[in-house]
Amino acid sequence: MADVKDAEKVRNSIRQKLQNPESGFDYALSLVSGKFKMPILYTLSVYPTVRFNELQRYVHDISYKTLSRNLKELEESGLINRKEYPQIPPKVEYSLTQKGQSIIVILDQFSAWGEDHIAKTKSS
Repeated sequence: MADVKDAEKVRNSIRQKLQNPESGFDYALSLVSGKFKMPILYTLSVYPTVRFNELQRYVHDISYKTLSRNLKELEESGLINRKEYPQIPPKVEYSLTQKGQSIIVILDQFSAWGEDHIAKTKSS
């Protein structure tokens, strides 16, 4: 009976989070929503400093415009650093901020859940 009450408490907590437009859930989701933000963050966790063209090669099927827009959004949210060097041709490097590094742990867990789910689906 305690399990049922605990499950109900969890569901009520989730309902409250979904009903509050300024919840931590919405904030966190807004930071990584989109097709390419998580792959960009993962790439920067593997390769600590990456130039734009390298990043475009690592993140498959992303256009110049989409990569540029996603990098601006990630920079504005404080997840990545953009360092521009005053030279010709221009050189720009991207890296994770401390805040960006902290979200990688969560993305790892999310990925592990997906891999586990895929394995269970294949074995069924």
